[in-house]
Amino acid sequence: MRCGPAALIAVFRGATKVTLDAKGRLAMPTRHRERLLSRCDGRMIVTVDKDHCLLVFPLPDWEELERKLVRLPSLNETARNIVRIMVGYATDVEMDGSGRILVSRELREFAGLEKQGMLIGQGNKFELWDEASWNEKRDAWLSADDGGELPAELASIAF
Repeated sequence: MRCGPAALIAVFRGATKVTLDAKGRLAMPTRHRERLLSRCDGRMIVTVDKDHCLLVFPLPDWEELERKLVRLPSLNETARNIVRIMVGYATDVEMDGSGRILVSRELREFAGLEKQGMLIGQGNKFELWDEASWNEKRDAWLSADDGGELPAELASIAF
């Protein structure tokens, strides 16, 4: 049942082990398929992330982000590089009748994805990691001593 403004946002959460077949197809977890079909008719965008994982957006969420990205000042080198990478690698994918998407060879190579991956829900999108890379990064993040300093935006949230 949908209710309120939150219904407009597809909420994807959880970590799921996934397998890519020899062609680079990945079956989206069953628990997310209905939401993806209702949110974007199974149409998504896969692009790269600075952390060397892939980002998987429902098409409407990507289009909103893309509008913001292309409005960034083109004379700012950092902004131009972000647009160049994220928009340049953005690839349209569509779930097939079996709930699979095809991840291009270029994107798989960028993320070091071979056979085993981790699909990490991030609210309005997913991160797709090579499983070994994810485990290594996750363990490093969990053991990092960050001095206990939280960004101001997180200071008021109780965990």
